[in-house]
Amino acid sequence: QVQLVESGGRLVQAGGSLRLSCAASGGTFSRRIMAWFRQGPGKDREFVGGIRWSSGETYISDSVKGRFTISRDNAKNTVYLQMNSLKPEDTAVYYCAAGRSYYYALSNAYNYWGQGTQVTVSS
Repeated sequence: QVQLVESGGRLVQAGGSLRLSCAASGGTFSRRIMAWFRQGPGKDREFVGGIRWSSGETYISDSVKGRFTISRDNAKNTVYLQMNSLKPEDTAVYYCAAGRSYYYALSNAYNYWGQGTQVTVSS
């Protein structure tokens, strides 16, 4: 089994930066892919970025490419989402996910989810 614990969400001004953390436990086979999704007010869940745990290879959604990056720290079993140049439209609950498939952007490819952390970007 895999457990995911997210942290780092808070209120931040537009143009600012924020780093979210996802601490993972459980076998790496069940979390070959780690990803971040988000869900804004009145919106559907949206893929943000994914990373292969073993290699560190990443894929970032076009909607945030150039502003957001994803990385991991093997020693800490933690995945990070670094968010720069934040905009009010980035306001959402951000979720960490883990799975075995390489279909990065499909939410049903992930078997485990964190509880979510709120990010609010003010104008």
